[in-house]
Parts: sequence; C-alpha cells; structure tokens
Amino acid sequence: MASFADPCWASINRGILICDECCSVHRSLGRHISQVRHLKHTPWPPTLLQMVETLYNNGANSIWEHSLLDPASVMSGRRKASPQDKVHPNKAEFIRAKYQMLAFVHRLPCREDDSVTAKDLSKQLHSSVRTGNLETCLRLLSLGAQANFFHPEKGNTPLHVAAKAGQTLQAELLAVYGADPGTQDSNGKTPVDYARQGGHHELAERLVEIQYELTDRLAFYLCGRKPEHKNGQHFVIPQMADRRLSLDVSELAKAAKKKLQSLSNHLFEELAMDVYDEVDRRETDAVWLATQNHSTLVTETTVVPFLPVNPEYSSTRNQGRQKLARFNAHEFATLVIDILSDAKRRQQGNSLTGSKENVELILKSISNQHSSESQDNDQPDYDSVASDEDIDLETNAAKSNRQKSLDSDLSDGPVTAQEYMQVKNALVASEVKIQQLMKVNINLSDELRIMQKKASKLEKQSSVSESDYDNPTTPVELEEPGSGRKGRQRSVVWQGEGSIPEDTDSAPSTSLPSTEDVIRKTEQITKNIQELLRAAQENKHDSYIPCSERIHVAVTEMAALFPKKPKSELVRTSLRLLTSSAYRLQSECRKALPAEPSPAPDIQLVTQQVIQCAYDIAKAAKQLVTITTKENNN
Repeated sequence: MASFADPCWASINRGILICDECCSVHRSLGRHISQVRHLKHTPWPPTLLQMVETLYNNGANSIWEHSLLDPASVMSGRRKASPQDKVHPNKAEFIRAKYQMLAFVHRLPCREDDSVTAKDLSKQLHSSVRTGNLETCLRLLSLGAQANFFHPEKGNTPLHVAAKAGQTLQAELLAVYGADPGTQDSNGKTPVDYARQGGHHELAERLVEIQYELTDRLAFYLCGRKPEHKNGQHFVIPQMADRRLSLDVSELAKAAKKKLQSLSNHLFEELAMDVYDEVDRRETDAVWLATQNHSTLVTETTVVPFLPVNPEYSSTRNQGRQKLARFNAHEFATLVIDILSDAKRRQQGNSLTGSKENVELILKSISNQHSSESQDNDQPDYDSVASDEDIDLETNAAKSNRQKSLDSDLSDGPVTAQEYMQVKNALVASEVKIQQLMKVNINLSDELRIMQKKASKLEKQSSVSESDYDNPTTPVELEEPGSGRKGRQRSVVWQGEGSIPEDTDSAPSTSLPSTEDVIRKTEQITKNIQELLRAAQENKHDSYIPCSERIHVAVTEMAALFPKKPKSELVRTSLRLLTSSAYRLQSECRKALPAEPSPAPDIQLVTQQVIQCAYDIAKAAKQLVTITTKENNN
C-alpha cells in the first residue's frame, strides 16, 4: 500500500515502500512472500536500494493491484484497503490477498501446458533484461518467469545478458528472485566474467558480493565485518569471545561437527538457508522493536516469534526452521560459526568422506556445552564489532525472553539442537516436493511389484465404528504452524479423533501384520493421495471430498491390520498420526465447498492444509512399512 507520506520500510522483492502498519503484516508473511528491510536502520548495498526506489517510482505497485485498477472491479465490490481501515483484520487481509495469494495480478489466458507458458515468459525476461525497464521484468517474474532460466538457443541465462549489457539494477532484481552469479553459460563463462569483459567493474564486484551473500550475512551478524572480496578474501570466520568455552570441545561436539561435514551439499545448503532466514528474522525483529518505541503496533499480532511457514517446504523442515528461534545467543552463534567454517571448506574443495545418515548428532552438543555455566545466555557470547548502523546485539538477545514466552506452547520443554537436527534427518530420505514424499521406500519397490501381482482381497476388517484407531475418545490438538496469534493456533474441529484409548480388557500385543499386507495397503493409500494431488494441481476442488473418503477407507483398512493395543510405542504413534491425519484431511476437504450464506472459502489456504494432511498420512504409512519390515525380518 502506498498511501503514506513517509515510508520507513521496503519490500525488496515486491519493489515497494511501506509504512510501519503495513510492515507489521509483511513481516508475518515470511521472506518467501515479502523480503522486508528498514530504509534507515539496516545496511543497504547502494544499487539494491536504487533498484527498489526505481521500481517504486515507476509504479511497481500497479503490478500487484492490476485488476483493482480496472473500473469493473468497483462494480464487483472489490476495493483496496484505505488508510482509515484497521490493521487487523482489514489491511492484513488485503495485504495477504495482494502479495501472498496474488489475487490482483494480471492473469494470462489458461493454457493446457503451463510449462510452455513459463518458458515463454522466461524467454521474454531473457530479452527484457538488456534494457533498463525494471517494471516489465518484475511483471514477468510475478507471472512465473524464471530468473535462472537457461535459454536453449542462446546458451545462457538472463543474468548473463544483464551483466554483458551493464544493467546493474536488472542484475539486482534477478538476484533477488534467485539468479545465481556463478552459473556458467555454454562457453563456461559466468555473469561475473561478462561484466568484467564489458568494463562494468562495479557490477562485477557487486555480483561477487551477491554470490557470497549468505555467508557474508552470517559473518556480519556475529561480528559486524564482511570479507574483502576485492582482495580475494571470501570468508570471515568469527571466534567465540570466551576462549575457554571455544577450546573446550567435547568428543560429542567433535562428532557433531564431523557429521555436519558429511552432509550432502544439498542438505548443507538447506540448513544454511534456514539459518540465513533466522538471522534475517532476528535482525529485523531487533530493528522493529527499536524503532517502534513500544507503540501500539508492538502487540501479539505483530510479533514474529519464529520463522513463518513456507508451503514450498515439507512440514518437517518448517518445524525445524521454527525451532531455530529457541536457540539462545551462544547456541546460535556456535551453529553459525560451524556453518561458516564448513562453507569455506566446501568452497575450497576440501572433500570429506562419510555417511549422510545419523546426522542428528551434528549439533547435539550446542545446548549441552554450557548447561553447567551460570552466565546469562541472553547476553552476546561472541566478539561484537559495531556495525555502521550500530544495531545492538543485546537488543536482539533481550527480546529472546519475549519470543520464548510467546512461543511457550511450541513444545512441552526446551527444544535442543539435537531435536532440530532430528527433523533435518527426516529430509535425508525425502525431497522437498510433496509428491516425492509420497513414494514408498525404494528398497521395497521389488516387493511391491510382487505383492501387486498376487494381491488378494482381504477379509473385511472391523468397521469404522469398531476400530479403536478410528473412534478414539481423547481429543487431540494438532499444530498448524506459522499463523495466528502468537504464531500458533490449534484446530480441534475433529475433536475426539486421532488418539488411541487405553484398552483395559486386553494385554498389549507384540504381534504385527505381515510386511506384504502393510505394503499393499500403503500402495493403495499412496495411489489415492496421488489422485488427490492431481486434483489439487488441476484445481478440481469438487474432487477433494471423494478423494479424501477413499483415502480414509484405505487408512481404516490399514489400521485394522494392527492389534488394537500394540505394545510398541512407535507403532502406536504412527497409527495415531495416520488416523488423525485422515480425519483432518476429511475436515479440510469439506472446507473447499462453499456453504451459503458463508463467505467463499480461501481455496489456496485450504489446498495447502489438504496437501499437509496428505503428507502426514503418507509419512505415517511409510513409518509403519519400515517398522513392520524391520520387526518381521528380525
């Protein structure tokens, strides 16, 4: 929104300037939606600030409000929020619709092959970046053009073109949307090479800075210094202020660091990106609290106690990202330093051999190193060199207690670094995309094919009303991460479903169904989930309910294979997740159908929750396959 005289903040990837009120909402959306930075109290690369100001002055806001500028929108009752409206809910709902749902951007005519449309847009972007028309490129990016698109005929990316043409602001915009300055063209040259060849030396230096932005930001956060890239220095590794603590490295800490080093580059990059986002959240929070001066804007609804949910990531990764907020100053500094050290090693090509498995030990020692210390963990434990803006690290640390109190219901007890890495470990065997998470363990594929050929109809199992897993009596509260007051809301619309009651009439059973039966039911669940995902991708929302019903039937049949009171707690936990998620799925799918006179449902939000439930079902089924396979082979 642009109805203000003195904006204090900018949304970098949206190309707009915003006031304090709107910033309070933008911050809660997450960096994947809006990358917020203060105009005065945060260091800015000059050309990045120039890029944002150029977009703002040339009407970038109209990109995000395209349909609202149509006179027909007045007739339809749609309007933008006014300065007199309340922040919550009026302005907040409008901002989410505008930037998160992209409800008002120009829509291209629907085509059967969306990939062709994206390719066409990317080719237009490839041509446009040689000019100075930033808003045209932002419009293309908003429609789905890819900043890293590799042109098959030209043999290069848009960033190569912008660098060769000396278009610094275009390069900044592309980098904001993920363009990689280190990408090589068909001749093996990078955008940095083309900038230097064209005599655009300042652009070349800036591209090198962008290439090291992640590690530069982490180092600056700890010690207020950045490497001298001009002199070939690309890394600054801060040291802990208390030498006794930094030298007192236990065997556990050494083992943790070795496990970190053995992570694949992909998993290491994910962890580093998550820590980068947490650094951004902590720094922005510090500026926010300092500049608001305890005004009425500093309330429960404007505090961002942990990283907001990114729907592009799996639920396990989102949970791990949120737990980073629980790290105190020393724990987080240790994590950052370890990442910086290993990033330098990897960049220099020093390889290590080792397994990617059992990475939960990576940072286990962080929370344990100082358990016997009496020092105040809210004070900085590392060397602090004042930055140009002199953002006090103590301010950031002081708000830690407030964050912890607001987030007190995140778990029953303190969240350790080990728990976070256990979450990261779940990603070793799966990919970010939901569809890939649905696949059954590849090691069982041969058995699945055999079972599919000789599958026979199972005897009818207990009905829904007879199953302990489908008719529990204890209500379960399930987390919906990242939204609502204090960043946490609980949904109990399926009260009474999902938990396993104690059966006092029977003893715990150690028997488990055959691996073949569990595999066969898992395959059926997976097929039904894939059908649901296809419906989501094709916007066939009326198919949600029948799909969820078929999934529920398959889940009921799978749960009925197991004893009513399994002795294994792991089996009980997996069954609870399986059945409660199936109930949640049915509840969420029912929300997709409009019910008069209720307002139309938020389909994008509903779909996000549907996919999350489907993932939880697939994960629980996969766990049960793994458990039964292991137990039956013993």
